[in-house]
Amino acid sequence: MDRHQKKLLVRSVAVLAGLVLLYFLVPAINSFINNAFEILSKADVPALKAYFLSFGPWAPVTSALLMIFQSVIAPLPAFVITFTNGLVFGAWWGSLLSWSSAMAGAVLCFYLSRVFGRPLVEKLAGAHSLELADKFFEKYGKHAIVVARLLPFVPFDPISYGAGLTSMSFRGFFLATGIGQLPATIIYSYLGQSATGTVKVLFFVFAVVTSLVIISAALKKRFERRLMEDKQ
Repeated sequence: MDRHQKKLLVRSVAVLAGLVLLYFLVPAINSFINNAFEILSKADVPALKAYFLSFGPWAPVTSALLMIFQSVIAPLPAFVITFTNGLVFGAWWGSLLSWSSAMAGAVLCFYLSRVFGRPLVEKLAGAHSLELADKFFEKYGKHAIVVARLLPFVPFDPISYGAGLTSMSFRGFFLATGIGQLPATIIYSYLGQSATGTVKVLFFVFAVVTSLVIISAALKKRFERRLMEDKQ
C-alpha cells in the first residue's frame, strides 16, 4: 500500500467513524435518519415531500444526504427520492439534485470497496447481493455498469460496491454510472413535476410508486434466479 492509499484509508476510516458516532450520539441526526428511512421503506411520496419541505431552505441538502445514505447502507428504493425531488424542486433542479447526489453515493460505495475490500462490503451490501453483483459483472463485463443503471430492478448499491472490487478504472465507472442513470433520473423527475399537490393526485402518485416497488421486487427476484442459473 503506497502513501496515497494509506492517506485515503485513514481519511475513509475517520469519515466512517465520524458518521457512526454522529448517528449514535446526536439524537437529531439519529431521528433524521430513522424517520427518513421509515418513510422510504414505505415508498410514501407525500410523506417524503412533507419531510423535505419541513427543512425549509435545507430541503435540497436533506434530499442529497438521504440519497447518499441510502446508497451506502440501506437497500431502499432510490427512485422514490428522485420522484419526490421532481415533485418538490421541479424536473430540471430535481433531476440535477437526484443525479449529483446519486453519483456521490455511487462514488463513495466504489471507494469504500476499493479501500477496505470485500469483508466490509459484504457487511454493508450483504454477501448474497455482492455475489449477484459478481455474476452480473461476469455476464456483462465492461457493459455491466450501464446495463445495471438502466434496469430499475437491479440494486444500485451492490453494483457500485462490486465495481470497486474489479479492475475497472474509476473514470470508466464514473462515466458509465452517470450515463446509465441519467435517463431514469430525468423520467422520474419529470413525472414527479407533473403531479400536482392535490390529495387525490398525491394518493395516485403514492399508489403508482408503491406498484413500481412491488413490480421491481418481483422482477428482481426473477432476474436473480436467472442470473444464478446461467452461472451453474
